[in-house]
Amino acid sequence: DVTLEKMPAPTEEMDMEMWSFPADKEKSMTTYGACGMLVKMEGFSSGNGGTLVYFSCEDCAVESSRVNKNGGKVVKEKMSIGEHGFISLAQDTEGNMIGFHSI
Repeated sequence: DVTLEKMPAPTEEMDMEMWSFPADKEKSMTTYGACGMLVKMEGFSSGNGGTLVYFSCEDCAVESSRVNKNGGKVVKEKMSIGEHGFISLAQDTEGNMIGFHSI
């Protein structure tokens, strides 16, 4: 059995619900394996097209800067998610939404 941990929204203004999978928070960015979070937020439906995969990186602004010149589209520039770091969102050339996460 896996117990998910409810996480607070990055800011009070953000209408989102976040649940974290168990992980060693001190080592999760530097070790192999998968960890992650389920996020429910306005503007993103569940089901078809509702899954959002985040890729860990040194600086999500750097990765986002590569999106447009490679045929994708930046949907959300780098933004703070509080103590959890930063994210940015992009669509690939086929319209799939992906996320970048950095500390």
